[in-house]
Amino acid sequence: MAHLTGVVTLIAPHTLLAAGVYPNFNGVGGAGQLKTVIGALMTIVLIVAVLMMVVCAATWAVASAHGNYQTATKARTGLLVAIGAAALDGGGIAWINFLLGVGPTL
Repeated sequence: MAHLTGVVTLIAPHTLLAAGVYPNFNGVGGAGQLKTVIGALMTIVLIVAVLMMVVCAATWAVASAHGNYQTATKARTGLLVAIGAAALDGGGIAWINFLLGVGPTL
C-alpha cells in the first residue's frame, strides 16, 4: 500500500495509520485578514462583557438595597451571563490550540 500525505491508510483490519494529517491553514485566501477580524471581534466581546459586568453588578447592588428583588435577580442573571461570555471568549483560543495539539496524536 502506498503512503500518501494527508491520507489515512489501512494497514491491518483493525489498525489505522495517520500519515501527516493536519489542518491546512493556508488553504483559504485571506486567512491573515480573517485572523485579524476574529481578534478584533474577540476584543470587542471582552470589552462589552466587562462593561456588562460593571453595569449588572451596580444594578444588582442598587436593586437589592432598595428591596426590588425582581430586578436584583435579573441583574444577577445578567452578571452570570457576562462572566460566562468573558470566560468563553478568553478560553476560546486556548481550547482551539489544545484541540490542534491533541489532533495529530489521535
